[in-house]
Amino acid sequence: MTDSQQPSITDGQWADATLIWDYHQMHHQLRPCDVAIGLGSHDLGVPAYAAELYHAGLFPTLVFSGASNPTHPERFPRGEAVHFREHAVDLGVPDSAIFLEPNATNTGQNISLSRQVLADAGIGPASVMLIAMPYMERRAYATCRKLWPEVDIVCASAPMAFDDYVKVIGDDKLVIDMLMGDLQRVMEYPKLGFAIEQEVPGEIHAAYQRLLDDGFDSKLLAR
Repeated sequence: MTDSQQPSITDGQWADATLIWDYHQMHHQLRPCDVAIGLGSHDLGVPAYAAELYHAGLFPTLVFSGASNPTHPERFPRGEAVHFREHAVDLGVPDSAIFLEPNATNTGQNISLSRQVLADAGIGPASVMLIAMPYMERRAYATCRKLWPEVDIVCASAPMAFDDYVKVIGDDKLVIDMLMGDLQRVMEYPKLGFAIEQEVPGEIHAAYQRLLDDGFDSKLLAR
């Protein structure tokens, strides 16, 4: 058991969560894209990694998307996109390279409203890099493929092991609950027309069910 684990998290639960963590990542090979979209989230990992990729020359234009975080509005009181842009500028990204989309409250809106911001600026990209938290990659990909099927999509997130991400957040159960919530959405959103279908291997279904039975459910969709 790692130091970051609380006694309430068993080794089996940790192993199941690690499986789901790995599944959420698309493992795309990073390559240059016409634009990048930094998806709003609850911490500054996205703009920090976006700045790193910008400096590596992987895209010339960046959109940060997101209104106030619904779970922790106090973290970014002026909205995720505003704070993300400021952080990226502090890390050396030119303000002129950044567009702001301050109204999105979900991943679908992150994609559709960012697309509109780019269109309003006369930018019609053929390739888009989606920069997200590691556990959001697959859902972001499936959503973008549904809403913007004509673009080539590359998913990116800061390279980070599950154990290290838990240490950053500091709450084991919350992180596992977030993994569960995103996995449920990967499975359910295609039925609602929000995303394309993704193959979910049997071992992932089994890990999800075990964690669900153990009460990791605070981030699931209301039934």
